Amino acid sequence: MRIAFITAGAAGMYCGSCLRDNTLATALIALEHDAILVPTFTPITTDEADVSTRRVFLGGINVYLQDRFRLFRHTPRFLDRLFNARWLLKYVARFSSNTDYSALGGLTASMLQGTHGRQRKEVAKLVDWLKEDVKPDVVLLTNALLSGIVPAIREALGVPVLTTLQGDDVFLDALPKSDRERCIGLIREHDANTAGYISTSIAYADLMSGYLGIDRQKIHVIYPGINPNGHARELLAIRPERPLTLGYFARIAPEKGFGNIVDAFLKLRQLPGMADVRLRYAGWLGEKNRHFHEAELAKIAAAGATQAVEHFDCPDHASKVRFLQSIDVMTVPTVFREPKGLYVLEAWANGVPVVQPRHGSFPELIESTGGGLLVPPNDPDALASAVRELLLDEPRRVAMGQRGWQAVHAQYTATHMAEATVRLLEKFK
Repeated sequence: MRIAFITAGAAGMYCGSCLRDNTLATALIALEHDAILVPTFTPITTDEADVSTRRVFLGGINVYLQDRFRLFRHTPRFLDRLFNARWLLKYVARFSSNTDYSALGGLTASMLQGTHGRQRKEVAKLVDWLKEDVKPDVVLLTNALLSGIVPAIREALGVPVLTTLQGDDVFLDALPKSDRERCIGLIREHDANTAGYISTSIAYADLMSGYLGIDRQKIHVIYPGINPNGHARELLAIRPERPLTLGYFARIAPEKGFGNIVDAFLKLRQLPGMADVRLRYAGWLGEKNRHFHEAELAKIAAAGATQAVEHFDCPDHASKVRFLQSIDVMTVPTVFREPKGLYVLEAWANGVPVVQPRHGSFPELIESTGGGLLVPPNDPDALASAVRELLLDEPRRVAMGQRGWQAVHAQYTATHMAEATVRLLEKFK
């Protein structure tokens, strides 16, 4: 099957959707399908081999300039292609990652208008390339915010288009109410041309059906998967001699719950038997969250716990695995309802149990595997208590880590995800 998989770069940061999309495309190729991963806005950033095309469509510079200045809506294509150069998009992404989502309502609505929006020239270039060069059997979008291109693809190519739902609400919720309602209305208009949707969990499918106002029957659940190669081949029989360590691995941001883990860790140190516990954390830190990060570090310093906390840099896959293998329990206590939870699978792939809030995809993952504990969302006291429970009970902690490791290899591999995707796409050919 020839699959055009259109993904969205995340302005140079490590993004769970980019990682999942790249992993899925890699697995589809390994299954001998002709999967073409097409980046939009910016090149994607991943800690595994990047299989996306060198050419970027709907480049962020062109999209912005055409939104702001009428002149750039009529420039020749050779000039637009210069602005889509990967090196230039990566350079500009260093600054655009600081952009406040709330200021992007007008641009997002224009993009969702497709050939009727200010970026119609960019939409036409992508559609022409798909029609003349790629000739796919099916087109798969990475999120509903790209759905403005769906009507043009359907008209020009006549092939089914499916949309993945994996975090669209987080962006939309950051927009002013009037912009959010307008964008949701446009997404709903494109539903008629959308063959179906893929959600990464049942909970998120249920949420987005109501949020976007689309038929729940059109949303199909395919759980995420990872490539277990490069993670722990087998679990250690003996734990290394070091202080008990709590870990956090995700983007360092309020919505990911970094503030929750800091509060829980400081409470944890006050509980019996936890005076020597350590916190190690890793993840992408953008400029717009640096003040937030510094404020959390100040809380740690005020509690006299600076020496018990370490920020671990993970620039590549190998260092990420070393980090995960250096902790005993992991938690990413998100404020929002996480649709995927790839970091949970990565922790399990290294035999590390998790403690997660009881919302989003986490109950499905943990209740189906027994690989961790669930606690009430945004409750640092409950989080500290559950983490202590696992840290002090080594046999139980090890058993949960083993169950998680087994579940990743049995249920949550990239191959499983790709096979399920193929089975679904074949229904629409």
